[in-house]
Amino acid sequence: MSGSRALGRESTILIGNAEVRSDNLLLRADRIEIQGDDNQFINCVGNVWGHEEGKDILFYTDRLQYDRKLKIARLEGNSTLEDRENEIVARGRFIEYDDINEITVFQISVRLFKDDMVCRSEYAIYHRQEKLLDLSGFPVVYKSDDEFRADRIRVDLDTDDVIMEGSVSGTIMN
Repeated sequence: MSGSRALGRESTILIGNAEVRSDNLLLRADRIEIQGDDNQFINCVGNVWGHEEGKDILFYTDRLQYDRKLKIARLEGNSTLEDRENEIVARGRFIEYDDINEITVFQISVRLFKDDMVCRSEYAIYHRQEKLLDLSGFPVVYKSDDEFRADRIRVDLDTDDVIMEGSVSGTIMN
């Protein structure tokens, strides 16, 4: 552990099996740096693991930036987010989770898994409270043996209904 306390440049660095708890969020990483007034910013690098205990959300990533005041987490690199309460697993190369509004933005090679449904796109917005997923950027939804493609797709994760907009195509078995 190392640290400095220069006014306006406060910093604490934890290296090797580092762990930090902030409210309901537990973070673990190879390296954690805490910066700013009142330790506002937490930067994690290497084997990052986090658990938002109040909502039972787990995540794994290469790099994480967390703003304790705004309660926004940015995950970069190979990233996975598990919403255990809603039984959803999602992956992407960039994930931004807004804890206050319960909205998650996924970008680049997005994959979302729920029961027998797989959703793929380049961009997605997950509205956790409403259990809605908005997909764009070549979205595809595979549901059992069915396949849905459109310019934009909205999935109701509560009912598994698929709503498509724009140029629509697909294959429905049965």
